[in-house]
Amino acid sequence: MTTYREKLVVIGNGMAGISAVEQILKLTTKFDITVFGSEPHPNYNRIMLSYVLEGSKTIDDIVLNDLQWYQDNGITLHIGTTVTKIDEQAKEVVTADGVRVPYDKVLIATGSNSFILPVPGSDKEGVVGFRDIADCNQMLQAAKTYQKAAVIGGGLLGLEAAKGLVQLGMDVTVVHLMEDLMERQLDHQASSMLQAELERQGIKFKMGAQTAELLGDERVSGLRFADDSVLEAEFVVMAVGIKPNIAVAKESGIMVNRGIVVNDYMQTSMEGVYSVGECTEHRGTCYGLVAPLFEQGMILAKHICGVETAPYEGSVVSTKLKISGVDVFSTGEFIDGPGHMIIANKDEWKQTYKKILLREKVMVGAVLFGDISDSAELQKLIKQKAEMTDELYESLMGSGCCGGAGKKSTSVENMSNEEIVCGCNGVTKGTIVDVITNQGLTTIDEIKACTGATRSCGGCKPIVEQILQYVLGDGFKTAAKQGICGCTTMGRDEIVAEIKAKGLQTTKEVMNVLGWSQPEGCSKCRPAVNYYLGMIYPDSHEDEKESRFVNERMSANIQKDGTYTVIPRMYGGVTTPEELKKIADVSLKYDVKVVKVTGGQRLDLIGVKKEDLPKVWQELDMPSGYGYAKSLRTVKTCVGSQFCRFGTQDSMGMGALLERKFERLDLPAKFKMAVNGCPRNCAESCTKDIGIVGNDGGWEIFIGGNGGIKARLADSFCKVKTDEELIDICSAIIQHYRETGNYLERTSEWVERIGLEEIKAVIVDNMDSRKQLVNRIEFALQQVEDPWKKMLSDDKSRNRMFHRLEVSH
Repeated sequence: MTTYREKLVVIGNGMAGISAVEQILKLTTKFDITVFGSEPHPNYNRIMLSYVLEGSKTIDDIVLNDLQWYQDNGITLHIGTTVTKIDEQAKEVVTADGVRVPYDKVLIATGSNSFILPVPGSDKEGVVGFRDIADCNQMLQAAKTYQKAAVIGGGLLGLEAAKGLVQLGMDVTVVHLMEDLMERQLDHQASSMLQAELERQGIKFKMGAQTAELLGDERVSGLRFADDSVLEAEFVVMAVGIKPNIAVAKESGIMVNRGIVVNDYMQTSMEGVYSVGECTEHRGTCYGLVAPLFEQGMILAKHICGVETAPYEGSVVSTKLKISGVDVFSTGEFIDGPGHMIIANKDEWKQTYKKILLREKVMVGAVLFGDISDSAELQKLIKQKAEMTDELYESLMGSGCCGGAGKKSTSVENMSNEEIVCGCNGVTKGTIVDVITNQGLTTIDEIKACTGATRSCGGCKPIVEQILQYVLGDGFKTAAKQGICGCTTMGRDEIVAEIKAKGLQTTKEVMNVLGWSQPEGCSKCRPAVNYYLGMIYPDSHEDEKESRFVNERMSANIQKDGTYTVIPRMYGGVTTPEELKKIADVSLKYDVKVVKVTGGQRLDLIGVKKEDLPKVWQELDMPSGYGYAKSLRTVKTCVGSQFCRFGTQDSMGMGALLERKFERLDLPAKFKMAVNGCPRNCAESCTKDIGIVGNDGGWEIFIGGNGGIKARLADSFCKVKTDEELIDICSAIIQHYRETGNYLERTSEWVERIGLEEIKAVIVDNMDSRKQLVNRIEFALQQVEDPWKKMLSDDKSRNRMFHRLEVSH
């Protein structure tokens, strides 16, 4: 006899709703769960969008639960689907396209929407919020085209958006109505220190400014303020606040105020319907920070599963901000007021600030800047309404000759096992100690994978590390060693050495023999190991397509709407009228949306449908520009001595020669070159992985440049007199980088890690070493050919590719 499973429908696929589902899955299997999400993505960490924006993480990096997780837990997921109503009489939820799904219980977790200022011009092109991946993608695209940006709102989200746009190379001004940044979380002193630090990092500020109008025709061109002053801006991010998304509750007749009104067990006014997260209003409060949302989810999960639980009584909120080394924390009351006793310490030399607020000796709030190592301890004490004592004062503020040194070593020991370490995911100290002790976990990544601690905002990572150190004792140093990812403790050099020593041939073999904790690896280590195998065995390793990123598998860059950008190769930035006509004909035939001239002197065909990719490549009959690959992307050139009156060397000819020579060869990361015919540097050699500048006596070679997120001027490497020597030096540099670079490590980072003089010693000073590197790269080059050219020349392969694309489409 089959046991009936209650139907739980979750409206919202964000952090709050899916965290509640995770808690439910730990307690029971009695629910048949269906999840609806309006975005076309699995559950991801919205807190980490600023890191995607600045380029330190990808969208894949911030996914919390991938599509496989839903399948593994028997959850039916509908992405890109919006629920519009809950039909109480029929006990069904109704989607925007008319689909009806029956329910026994419903959890509403629809989050919030960006608040867009209701000023004239707010609907213009180039005005976005900052709440989701779509917003993030718009900001990334804008940074490629436009220079001046304004971020309206000096709160947490606004500052993160501003820093990300500055990292992308934009000129950014934060416009804020108040005189202090983050005035809802910081006092005047901490706000001033934060603003000064962010100004040093390149962000401009216009404080006390009220936006009256957004200027421009179809697209925004600037902001006009209440005092009639004007700020030029080609792109505007609205980060002035959020509005609870209560649309489905309102349409369904559920009681709403600012948010969806719930009781202490997260029940709404409709029988069997619950609500958690930013859309929810509890005791008159809507929370916009992550920790309360998870606390609500834990109460909801226990209640819905029939497990005894204390009611939700609200949260003591705290804020942590970390952008580019800036650490800020506040919790509880933070503005001086009547009845407060203030304990404060400011260190201008170390740029730190600490303030604790007492009311009748009871700790009620705190602000930290620069050093937030006491944040967890202070949050606990304030939540417990602890009374300040001499001992606590000494521990928190330091005293005597030791200045409080050593206090951190005992703080973890004194924590109770029931104390929550990770407020975002409700993970206690006892849970972490248990998995370290009983499951043999030895790294923070393993603890994160097992318990969820550090997975969201990451603010609890220092305490988790302290617990790890406390439990492992003397074994901590060895055990805590981190590898190329969380699947292994082995670093790049160890893995390469073991592959060579043991003759390992495939990624599965590497992971099995070398003891990977995850037998199938992950999205970080699979591509890396595949690259190392190809570098070690250029003649025998069979490239593993499943280990490649999607852009590499498709030989085109996927765009946010699911179409692709095709980039034909133009050697040295030079093309012919015949090739241009071919590009135009193909673009018209396959309805290409945009043809864009790139910074690498090529043409991007943007908007190619997935199923058209093979036909587009076939009809172009041009090599791929590898704009998606970890290989040589472009060789930018000036017109050189062939045409320019200042040119001393044939830069176009040399650029095309180098591009033809090194294309298709796998490298640790994307790679760009430039060749100038004279020192005027029109091709911008100073920001390329290898930059070459011609002069009357020959060529000068520069290495390690980067014009992207982590900008770096290239270092002068050496001067050569002949074309032959130039090609040899370039070959040796690239091969040395292939053999010693970490996967995804750009040459700008590689040069700084290895050292310029060390690289010179191997290539410039040691002729024998250089010759060996050249021989090895020549051998590797003989083994590679353009995979699309090979596919298109072979009928069977082409038919297989067409079939594969049609099926996947």
